[in-house]
Amino acid sequence: MANLNFQQIIDLRLLMSVDGVGIGRIKNLLAKFRSTESVLTASIPELMEVEGLSVNLAQRIQRCNNHRHEIENVVNEELERLFKINGSLITLWDKEYPSLLRKIYDPPILLYTKGKFHDADDYSIAVVGTRQPTNYGKIQAERIISELAEQNITIVSGMARGIDSIAHRIALKNKSRTIAVLGSGLNVIYPPENKKLYDEISESGVVITEYSLDTKPDAVNFPKRNRIISGLSLGCVIIETGITGGAMQTAALALDQGREVFAVPGNLGIRQSEGTNLLIQKGEAELTTSAEDILIELELKLKPVIGKNIPKPDIQLTLFEEKILAHLNNEPLQIDLLASKTNMSTSDCLVHLLSLEFKGVVRQLPGKMFMRL
Repeated sequence: MANLNFQQIIDLRLLMSVDGVGIGRIKNLLAKFRSTESVLTASIPELMEVEGLSVNLAQRIQRCNNHRHEIENVVNEELERLFKINGSLITLWDKEYPSLLRKIYDPPILLYTKGKFHDADDYSIAVVGTRQPTNYGKIQAERIISELAEQNITIVSGMARGIDSIAHRIALKNKSRTIAVLGSGLNVIYPPENKKLYDEISESGVVITEYSLDTKPDAVNFPKRNRIISGLSLGCVIIETGITGGAMQTAALALDQGREVFAVPGNLGIRQSEGTNLLIQKGEAELTTSAEDILIELELKLKPVIGKNIPKPDIQLTLFEEKILAHLNNEPLQIDLLASKTNMSTSDCLVHLLSLEFKGVVRQLPGKMFMRL
């Protein structure tokens, strides 16, 4: 089918309003009749030739034309409101529809979007995780997403609190494209504190949802939303989640869709690491420590990056700087503990740490915490 016009969108909404007609049956109907108009004007015997359609369902499809005027008014109003917020409506048969998402078992028939899809979005990676990340989780998320951004990878997530919001913000910070998938209507921003983030994503990436305008962020919406996050992506990275977290649902959906799943290992005894460690233990996710692990597994060509696949230039270090580096890794260390380990005064330690920051080998975090890059 070619791009659908206004009348065909109304026809689609009519079919979607029929109890028992889901995406699978609509696809079967259109495969046989080639247009929405032909479906709605078909006889009951003709409709029953489609696999899975009973006589009762065929009768309900015929009767749905009785609601055409009502549906037409709804669609008219919806499109007007979408236009006012610079939104768009994309159908499964439009050329703008994301090609990766179209390939899953149950793609949404309609997508409400704000922003534009690019060809680069065919190279998308989903990053999801807990709403309450540890400091370790935040650091790993920032590092891995920054590395993916360096490789021009589009970052997909759900704009929830925690890892999702971090994923979008780091992508934007690195001028990478990012796609946010909502569990509410396009005009219902949740969580509300992400209003600025929503605006930034829609300006340089895309905000999308399958839910009509004014749909509230009810809990039942999010598991269904998660199949879109994984469906838009070549692979899904899980950074910290409990065993029953929503990110575990996304991982399961990604596996069902034939997409790769990656998990960042975490410390034992930490609730936020239980889910990722379990995925790795069960062999359902690749143990992942860097973006390079992800790109190599997906057989995506690596763009040369200094310090990754191009060696960093040699950095001259003093004996004191080498001593400090020997006690630092990717786990943040507080300055007083670092000074104690190196047998230096806190003030001397800070001087050498400042030099190491300038040389790009150490990073300072809030609370006088330091980690090695």
